[in-house]
Amino acid sequence: MLRVVVLVSGGGTNLQAIIDAVSSGTITNTEIVGVISNNKNAYALERAAKHGIKNVCISPKDFASRAEFNEALLDTVNQFEADLLVLAGFLVVIPEKMIESYRNRIINIHPSLIPSFCGTGFYGLKVHEAALEKGVKVVGATVHFVDEGTDTGAIIMQKAVGVQKGDTPEILQRRVMEQAEWIILPQAIDLIANDKLEIIDGKVWIK
Repeated sequence: MLRVVVLVSGGGTNLQAIIDAVSSGTITNTEIVGVISNNKNAYALERAAKHGIKNVCISPKDFASRAEFNEALLDTVNQFEADLLVLAGFLVVIPEKMIESYRNRIINIHPSLIPSFCGTGFYGLKVHEAALEKGVKVVGATVHFVDEGTDTGAIIMQKAVGVQKGDTPEILQRRVMEQAEWIILPQAIDLIANDKLEIIDGKVWIK
């Protein structure tokens, strides 16, 4: 049984997609053992509580330094004895020590087709604003492993979504969530839970 901890900063729509997929059996052999947020007002914490999932807030504001926060975050993660950490809209730079400790056991969902519209500064609505400004016709989402860079880890899955005339960043964000993020993130977790992925020369392949 894959023990998953989800880290999230906001509303937790991707968290809900994971919860629903575990409940429906779309994700198999998996248990969500904890939810961690850096934001005490994150609705994601309420979502976790409603489903009986242990949840905790670790905020940088409660620590004298980023180093102390990083240590507390890693300690909290370790207490859950997780097999996989899922970043589902977690707007915190993951400490290098955590990346080392959980090498190839941290995944992230990013709302673009990496390598487009990714890296430092590209998150949330900013991704969709940039895509519309550029005039691209296809956007999407990417699930990838987390390494020391920003959105640079090995790509696990991607799904494309078409841009439509009249799209606003908010409308496009919602479509990418519904047609890509909420689909491929559960799929990726299920593949990992059932040992269906392998990494060869830094690239991920489905067995």
